[in-house]
Amino acid sequence: MTGQGPLNLDTSRPHPARTYDWFLGGKDNYPVDEELGRKMIALEPRSPVLARVNRAFMHRATLWLAEQGVRQFLDIGTGIPTEPNLHQVAQRVAPDARVVYCDNDPIVLAHAAALLRGTPEGVTEYVQADVRDPATIVAQAKEVLDFRQPVALSLIALLHFVPDEDGAYELVEQLMSELPSGSHLVVSHASGDFTPEKSRAATETYKAGGITLALRSRDEVSRFFDGLELVEPGVSQVTDWHPELGEPVPGQDDDVIPGYAAVGRKA
Repeated sequence: MTGQGPLNLDTSRPHPARTYDWFLGGKDNYPVDEELGRKMIALEPRSPVLARVNRAFMHRATLWLAEQGVRQFLDIGTGIPTEPNLHQVAQRVAPDARVVYCDNDPIVLAHAAALLRGTPEGVTEYVQADVRDPATIVAQAKEVLDFRQPVALSLIALLHFVPDEDGAYELVEQLMSELPSGSHLVVSHASGDFTPEKSRAATETYKAGGITLALRSRDEVSRFFDGLELVEPGVSQVTDWHPELGEPVPGQDDDVIPGYAAVGRKA
C-alpha cells in the first residue's frame, strides 16, 4: 500500500508538512520550507509553539479515544513522523489498535517505514493520497480498517489548508458518511479570531509561497461537526480540550493560542 519507486519531490515550493517539520525541529525539510518558516516566525514568534500545541492535542485526543474503546484510526494529513506518533499513543493503551496514515507529500512516503513500526498485535499502514480524493483514501483504508466498526477520523492542522472552494465541508462530510455509528471526528484548526492582523499577514505570506490558508472562525470550524455529538468541552481553544490528559507545551501560556479543536461522535 505504501508504494515504491522514486520520489517526485517539488523542492521549489514550500509544503505545509515540511514547514511543520521545521517548526518541530525536524531535519526533513528544504531551504524553501525553512524560508517560509522563518517568515512565519517573524510574524508570529510562537509559531513553533503552535505546532507543538497541535501535536499535543492529537496525543490527548488519541489517548481519550483509545480509553473510550476506539480501536481504529484514520489519520489524514499525517505529516513527517515525530515521536510519539498517533499509533504509538493508541497502541500504548490498546496494543491491537489499527492505524492508517495518509498524506500527499512524497517525503512522508520516504518515512513510511518509521510510521509502520507498531505493536505485533496491532496494524499500521500508510496511504499516499490527498484529502481532496476521499474515494481513494476510503478504498485503500478499507484494506486495513473494518468500516463496519467505529473509526476515529483525525484531521490535525489540515483543514485550514483546504479552502471552501475545494469543498472542505463536503470532503469531511463524505469521509464521515463512510464511517459507522460510534465513529469520531477529530479536528484542530487555526483561526483568525484571536489575532486578526497577524492572521491576515500569515495568509498573505503563505499565499506568496503558493499555499492557500483558510483561517476559519469558531462558527465555521463548528460546521465540520454538523450532525455529530460534540464531546465536552465542544469546540474550544486547542489548549482547553482536556488538558488533564497531557502535559502543557512550554510557552503555550504566554498568550492565547489562535486555533480551535474538537472531537465529535457519530450517533
